[in-house]
Amino acid sequence: MTQIKNNIKVSVPEEEMEKQREYAALTKSILHARNASKQPLAFVRTFGCLANISDSEQIKGMLMDMGYVLTETVEEADFAIFNTCAIREHAEDRVFGNIGALKPLKQKKPQMFIALCGCMMQQEHIVEKIKKSYSFVDLVFGPHVLHKLPEFLYTAMNERQNRYEISQTDGLIAEGVTRHRDSAFKAWLPIMYGCDNYCSYCIVPYVRGREKSRKFEDVMEEARALVALGYKEITLIGQNVNSYGKNMYADIDFSKLLESINAIEGDFLIRFMTSNPRDCSPRLLDTMAACEKVAKHLHLPFQSGNNRVLKAMNRGYTRENYIELIEYAFRVMPNLSVTSDVIVGFPGESYEEFCDTLSLVKQIRFTSLYTFIYSAREGTAAATMQDNETREEKVSRFTELTTLQEGIARDRTASMVGKTFRVLCESENKPGSGVLTGRTQGNVIIEFPAALKHIGDYVDVLVTEAKTWILKGIPVNNR
Repeated sequence: MTQIKNNIKVSVPEEEMEKQREYAALTKSILHARNASKQPLAFVRTFGCLANISDSEQIKGMLMDMGYVLTETVEEADFAIFNTCAIREHAEDRVFGNIGALKPLKQKKPQMFIALCGCMMQQEHIVEKIKKSYSFVDLVFGPHVLHKLPEFLYTAMNERQNRYEISQTDGLIAEGVTRHRDSAFKAWLPIMYGCDNYCSYCIVPYVRGREKSRKFEDVMEEARALVALGYKEITLIGQNVNSYGKNMYADIDFSKLLESINAIEGDFLIRFMTSNPRDCSPRLLDTMAACEKVAKHLHLPFQSGNNRVLKAMNRGYTRENYIELIEYAFRVMPNLSVTSDVIVGFPGESYEEFCDTLSLVKQIRFTSLYTFIYSAREGTAAATMQDNETREEKVSRFTELTTLQEGIARDRTASMVGKTFRVLCESENKPGSGVLTGRTQGNVIIEFPAALKHIGDYVDVLVTEAKTWILKGIPVNNR
């Protein structure tokens, strides 16, 4: 039995979860009574990271428990919910644009319910903007109370007044929420929530709360169930997965969790996102190397190659620490694929300091990079830092970085021609094309001709052509 340090309560009590199931049943009865001849339709739109995608699977599950049928078209929806992201200003602008476009629809369909949830809704200034400019939105709530959607919707149906539920606590982990998975062969498996790192540019600890790990037994039970259902790829997710287990007494950490899931009998691949270098250790890398089901792909954001900037970011490691980790990773996993995140234009970053980022990229030669121009987030330490660089200068540096990485990526994909990779067939490239897409263990997209019946199966693919970001090939075991 997993023990939690200091008797900290991390899970929503079962009596609360039972109450939400009762609200779901009541809501379903109301919806049926109002229109017995037509099933109500629900539309779910997700912005942001894998955590939000996973949360939306729970939202869909709860909505289906309440009697809704999912639709891909917001215009025909009786209930529309937008699960929002606060990581960058661009993401917030997209949300506001999409919500604003719903006003005429709400005027046309006044009985329609509109809800906003997710990380954006955990920020007071955002909620105030919604109250002032988007009063047609019926429900607003943050990620800490996601499991209470049945209660919120039931109350809104009966009271017909706007409801704002923005808990300022760190929240608890809700186990047992019905989940409607988007795929029958790829699964997201949350293992922890929140973050304790407080990087100076990042809003996540403020909107997702402090780190909380799911109980080991709960994670393992879900992993076994996924394997039993035939899932071929399980991705462990969290704001910082390699800090899993820190709030537990038991001798359980992320490495132990990987070993335990790897030991489950079955033919499946384990991936994980996202990691912080300050919590990445040789033990974790040794575990990755030893576990045959763990993908040899490490997404390890370094954000900047300059030590002064890293300190200003409060990242908790140096350039030298990062390089040492990656060099060790390549020693124990020579075929490892490493991807990363980089921020360009952090407040105070000089061009010379940016060049340290370029040199690190040249040295490591990443498979791919997720590159971003710094976006100030209200409430973070970096938002108050002096920033003298122009937008034009930041865009110029961003272009320089992406051009460098494109060249590295072309070289890496070219080196894969003539090699065979085991690939999970994920989808058809274009309807009717007869071309399927999948990813190598190293997370490189590969396209190949194959029948639709192979979607969800593993196929060995020989690479015949390489482009900058994708590979093309032919199956060698396509039966």
